Formats: sequence, structure tokens, C-alpha cells
Amino acid sequence: MPFYWWEQTPVQLLATVSRPYRGEVLIPFSVDEAYARLCSQEPTTAPVIHLWRHEKAIVLGARDAKLPHAAEAVRQLEAAGYQTAVRPSGGAAVPLAPGVINLSLVMPVAASDLNPEPFFLRMVELIRATLGDDGAKMSSGEVEGAYCPGTYDLAIAGYKFCGIAQRRLTRAVAVQAFINVEGCGRTYEEIIQSFYEKAAMGAPGEQFPQVQPGRMASLSELGVSGGVEGFVLRLQELLHAHAESSVAVLDACPDSLAHEAKQALDLLKGRHRQLVGS
Repeated sequence: MPFYWWEQTPVQLLATVSRPYRGEVLIPFSVDEAYARLCSQEPTTAPVIHLWRHEKAIVLGARDAKLPHAAEAVRQLEAAGYQTAVRPSGGAAVPLAPGVINLSLVMPVAASDLNPEPFFLRMVELIRATLGDDGAKMSSGEVEGAYCPGTYDLAIAGYKFCGIAQRRLTRAVAVQAFINVEGCGRTYEEIIQSFYEKAAMGAPGEQFPQVQPGRMASLSELGVSGGVEGFVLRLQELLHAHAESSVAVLDACPDSLAHEAKQALDLLKGRHRQLVGS
């Protein structure tokens, strides 16, 4: 039986998936940022696994925000009822919806540990184990034509269902994944294609992802049963299955981090306005 990293240390599970955010999409990112700062300041802090969803949002990468018509495209999205944000981690534009789970892993690291790969692999390992038997079908590697392309795209049968980005502080790291659990991969693609059609007008093709139809799917479309509730339940069972590990389960950001999260939110909102003027 494999020995997983979460068996070696206590972890905290912050799960707010039962109530998708409807407003400011930067709020959960600010929670990750607050935890990352805590981990940076207190290296004995237990790793945090943060699960959340949003009702209707588009989250951009920093490069997306620099496209020639990004501000206009963002205003168009907001007029259509989407919340928008530029996330502090890497990656490119992704749509968020009730069927999309956002999974963050925030942990302290040594200041000298600058190689990002082991932390990406921790997230890959966590998702693979959560999927159980279906995880054996999962592959890792860039899926050409998918939105938010990256070395650690996760796919089943060639269809991408998950992308992973990373945010590094001096002594902490936040690994953030979007997981298309339910919904239509083609619909998600069309939303992002529409954004780039507006935002990237006049930009060289190498400056933005060349999203192609039919490269994305949700886990439900790929035959993985259980939906959002099933994924969350499997993750909770996975963490609780090991008597050696201690799992603290939270359903809201602790009051002790509320001030830090508010400061992080203000900074992220200011950065978003600076980048896209929205």
C-alpha cells in the first residue's frame, strides 16, 4: 500500500464547497494568501487543504491581464454577470462554476527549497488518491489546446479536467488546482475562447493559449461518479483513513486570520484594478 505525504503530518481541511461564493471571487484567494503568510512566519503550521467553489466567475493569469484588450474583455464579462479576478499564482484564464472545485494546498517550506516540482507532485498525488480506482486512469502532462495549459495538466483519456498553478512566498507555497467535476467541458472552453477572442485581438499567437474545442471535460463526463459531493467525501475519507494523521476540519476562515485575509483581499483587489482597470 502506498505511503502518502499527508500520513506524515497533521493537516487542516477548510471546506466551504457546500455554499458556492456568489460575490467577490478574490475572497478565497485572500484566505489562501493569509494561510501562506502564516506558514511563512510560523514554519510549524500544519498544511492547509482548502476546498471552495464559485457560482460564476472567470479567473485570469497575470499574462492574460496584459493582453491588448483585456480590460474591455473583463468589462464584457462583468456585464454578463461574471465575477473576475487576476489570481496571484501562475496559469491562464479559467472559468469557475458550481461544478468546478478549487483545491488549494498551502504549506510551509524551507527558504532554500526553490524547486517547485515536488509541490506540484504533492497536489497530483492528492488528486489521484482522491479519485481512487479512477485515479489509475489519470495522466499528467500538458494537454495541447486546453485552456490554462501547463506541465501538470491532469487528464483522463486525453481530456483535461484539472489544471494546477503555484504561488511561492519566502517560506511558504500555495498550490492551487481547478477541477472540473461536473458540467460541460465544451461549454467551459467556449467561455474562455470568447474571452481571448476579445482580449487578444491584435496580439501574437504565442502570447495567449490557443484554445481548441474538444480538449476539456468534467469528471462526470469522463465516467467518474459522485459529482461534487462525492469528490469532497472521498477526499475527507482519504484524509481521515490514516490513524497516524490528525485532520482539523474547518468550514470558515478562522477568526485569528480574518485581519490578515482582509489585508490580502485589499492588496489583491488593488492589483486586479491596476492590471485590468476594473
